[in-house]
Amino acid sequence: MDNTKEESAAIEKLYEYGEHLSESSDKSKNEADYVGIIAAAKGSSKAKQLAAQLIPRFFKYFPSLSAQAINAQLDLCEEDELGIRVQAIRGLPLLCKDTPEHVPKIGDVLGQLLLAEEGLERDAVAKALMSVLRQDTKASLTALFKHIENSDENIREKVLVFVRERVFPLKRELLHPEAEMERHITDLIKKSLQDVTGAEFKMFMDFLKSLTLFNDKSPPERVQELLEIVEGQADLDAIFTITDTDHIDRLMSCLNMALPFYVRGASNSKFLNYINKHLLPVFDKLPEDKKLDLLKNLAESSPYTSAQDARNLLPSILQLLKKYMPQKKTGEELNFPFVECLLFTFHQLAHKTPNTTNSLCGYKIVTGQPSDRLGEDFKELFIDFTERQGTLLTVVEDSAKATNKKLTQGMSEHNKAMSSAKTDAAKADVKAKKQSTSIGLRTCNNILALAQPLHQKAPAFFGEKKTFTLSWKENLKPAPVPAVPSTGNKRAAPTLNGSGATVVKRGRGNGLGSRQLVNRALAGLSQGTRPGGKGGWRGGRSRGRGTW
Repeated sequence: MDNTKEESAAIEKLYEYGEHLSESSDKSKNEADYVGIIAAAKGSSKAKQLAAQLIPRFFKYFPSLSAQAINAQLDLCEEDELGIRVQAIRGLPLLCKDTPEHVPKIGDVLGQLLLAEEGLERDAVAKALMSVLRQDTKASLTALFKHIENSDENIREKVLVFVRERVFPLKRELLHPEAEMERHITDLIKKSLQDVTGAEFKMFMDFLKSLTLFNDKSPPERVQELLEIVEGQADLDAIFTITDTDHIDRLMSCLNMALPFYVRGASNSKFLNYINKHLLPVFDKLPEDKKLDLLKNLAESSPYTSAQDARNLLPSILQLLKKYMPQKKTGEELNFPFVECLLFTFHQLAHKTPNTTNSLCGYKIVTGQPSDRLGEDFKELFIDFTERQGTLLTVVEDSAKATNKKLTQGMSEHNKAMSSAKTDAAKADVKAKKQSTSIGLRTCNNILALAQPLHQKAPAFFGEKKTFTLSWKENLKPAPVPAVPSTGNKRAAPTLNGSGATVVKRGRGNGLGSRQLVNRALAGLSQGTRPGGKGGWRGGRSRGRGTW
């Protein structure tokens, strides 16, 4: 009974403290009342719940008691009773509403409290964090990102989820003034990339690309900045070890991520030099599933290569091309996807520096420069290279004919199988088989088109002004042309493929009947995307937090 009376008296006293402070015109004279409220945080359950409301309400009037008040409120956030914790958490934003110097501490605490297990408590933490973010976005983001950069793993994961689901979608509302805040969050993200998983890195990069700072109208230096972030994640300054599969996975993923930045004008020099120095010399030792990824990346980035880098890279590409393009038929099956990638890359690089091929392949290309080396005899090199092209054409034509026959004969089977497929999985399997056959045919067709010009002594290489679509790149269907065009209407601009080349449907090369047959066979086929994509992002985290 005595305890109940004491508790009631304490609660009554708390209400009196609150009334005194509410009614006072000069609250600084009521310091004793606020001290009493702080002390109540160690009282009974009801006293604690009331103190959790009153401490934040009058906090701004007693700066000399701020440390005591904050500590008391934080103690209440750790109480066993859920109701007290939720009430205390809801009051945290008030502790920095009029005293912004406390935002970093409150933001840090709320980041830790994201570990809460109770749904009501988690909701209170999220709402409190959003309130603090709206009060002072810069300081609270800085506090949150410190948890991402170096914090307990469990807290880090919770903060990452909060940032991804609550902060990033509200960037237009939170990031003001825009230029200053977008730069600030970019710097925070850069600091957080020292140790991330592939999925986390992609999330951050996707967010950065969505900012006005890095949009399509941004200057070249901004695009280069994005590329440098990707280059840093690829560890291009690290010593390459063929057994470091994590580094290889990360490198392949970053190569793929860098491609759009080349299209926007960023330099691919650092990536190409690293590949030429470290990867191509040990190409045979790379994991099998990474070899084609590397060659496809090289092919797609080759149109954006500088003349100097093209000169440096061409010998390595030619050496690898000769390996997969034998001088005579051996009976072994050619690796057509490899040959397509290497031939396309060779064309693009040779287009950048055509006279380099004089000493490499025995061509007679005249540019008027001393590097033409026209007075030297490279006849044997020309004979060797053209013999390989002849062998390649024969093998590929035979394969194209066989594939064409298989495709045309199998079309009815595919259609029949599709109509009889009952499940989505079965339909997807039929579609994948049909798509694989189609891509194989396009690969043969492309090799024929790429190899044919190389028989000439001064070939015209495929460059950015010549149309070409790599087999794994999906052809975009052109817009339908009106049957009766209106007078004065302009022709629609042609669609561009991923390498910047105009996508048009036409036969490749002249005089090869089998190639024309192949092109006709392709007409009307559904064009699928490349199966499997490029070097997928792995689970785990790099450098101490698992693998990519």
